[in-house]
Amino acid sequence: MINYFYIFSLFLLSIPFIKNAMHMFQQNRYEFYRYTKWLFSLKNLHFSITLVYVVLLIILSFIEFNYLTLIISILNIIFGLYLIYQDYHRAYIKPLVYTARVKRTLLVFLIIDLLLINLLYYHLPFTIDSIIVIYLPYLLIYLVALIMMPVERAVKNHYINEARSILDKMDDLKIIGITGSFGKTSVKNIVHDILDESFYTLMTPASYNTPMGITKTIREYLKPIHEVFVCEMGADHVGEITYLMNFVKPKYGVVTSIGPQHLNTFKNMDNIIHEKMQAIELLPEDGVGIINIDNEYINNYEIKNKCSIVKVALHNTEKADYIATDIIYHKRGSAFTIVHDGQKYQYQTSLLGEHNIMNILIAVALANKMGVPMEKTIRAVNNCRQIEHRLEIKEINGYTFIDNAFNSNPVSSKHSLDVLKMMEGDRIVVTPGLIDLGAQEYEYNKEFGRYMLGRTDMVMLIGPKQTEAIKEGLKEVNYDANKVLVFNTVKEAFSYIYQNVSRDATILLENDLPDAFSK
Repeated sequence: MINYFYIFSLFLLSIPFIKNAMHMFQQNRYEFYRYTKWLFSLKNLHFSITLVYVVLLIILSFIEFNYLTLIISILNIIFGLYLIYQDYHRAYIKPLVYTARVKRTLLVFLIIDLLLINLLYYHLPFTIDSIIVIYLPYLLIYLVALIMMPVERAVKNHYINEARSILDKMDDLKIIGITGSFGKTSVKNIVHDILDESFYTLMTPASYNTPMGITKTIREYLKPIHEVFVCEMGADHVGEITYLMNFVKPKYGVVTSIGPQHLNTFKNMDNIIHEKMQAIELLPEDGVGIINIDNEYINNYEIKNKCSIVKVALHNTEKADYIATDIIYHKRGSAFTIVHDGQKYQYQTSLLGEHNIMNILIAVALANKMGVPMEKTIRAVNNCRQIEHRLEIKEINGYTFIDNAFNSNPVSSKHSLDVLKMMEGDRIVVTPGLIDLGAQEYEYNKEFGRYMLGRTDMVMLIGPKQTEAIKEGLKEVNYDANKVLVFNTVKEAFSYIYQNVSRDATILLENDLPDAFSK
């Protein structure tokens, strides 16, 4: 006789683990390589308590008594509901986003899971199948993703073709493509704020820089009234910028910077440099490319395109067309001068950091080349909004925070520390370190730790194992060990701040890793 109650208990028990596997697969960008790396790191969000339950099931498997199946069924339901309850109340850094893709995948996931549970019921003893359904979802995601691959590809192609058709009908639309290892979202926002005073401008929202994010922007937000489309282009694999350039076909291209970001997937710096520079090399001959020649990779690259190239710099000024100089930082923002064609223009902004001055310089040069007078950009820059999680000044519970939590990198992290150094009162950095830097990740984090000396009065590290390289860097420069605190979560660090730190302190939040990277 089929024990439907027991089968139901197995299915309910599997649900929180299916959700966890789906969540981590999404955080790892639906990529098998990234997900597998996470899987072997044993950072399952339910790992410890699940291990206790598995041990209990193993013990019960050696005991013979009546109603064992009923008891295990009840235990499965209780444990499953407990995990579902815990998951519902957990404060995730980046919760699972129930996109259409996730919903389709979860539906197939649940169907296959139920079929396999029925197979387990007929072929394995009690307790063993309960243990298997706990760990099965983390492997089953591979099969489900493979099954869904042609479906997702068909959906993607349909929407992309629809977006292409919309762009083809807007002959007068000025399209700007912005890429770089870092800074592209900030530049995009600044470009939008400056151009929006002269043109009816649309930009890709948030970090919508993938083919589907750009497609969604075009399909849902781009209207015939728009005159300018500012398109952020992201890439962590060879060929992705080339694909986006052929898709969007911008006349104006910007490369903000090039560095070792996503070295894991690009494999080497040559691949990164070549891919990012496609944003310039694939422009039409009557196009305009804006490049940051302070960046040595960009400056040393031989561009194979006859389009107009505009060079901007803060330091490598001899070759630059637009220069920013006389930079001053304060708690309300920054002041600086832009020099172009022998003329000097004074600017004020609420944005902080040398890299943000570079971002503004790029945006001003682009706007000027699109016909916006320099004098008009002065007011526009002064009105530029702070960019969320990118050296954003915040007042929280009476404390001053500099929020640079979004995807920090070796360059921006140093610029953040330079800004922190200039602040009055105690200077504190809260960070889990840098990621996605390939074989050099440990050394970059160690250098990040070394660079903190003289720029911070206290270091608060998130994740004991993850921040070992930073601790080693701090130790190498003889940073006061009593001023280095390690916490398991950001929440614990904030609790310490509110109880022990003076309100005249400035607290830098450098990077904010998703749950898949927490260790």
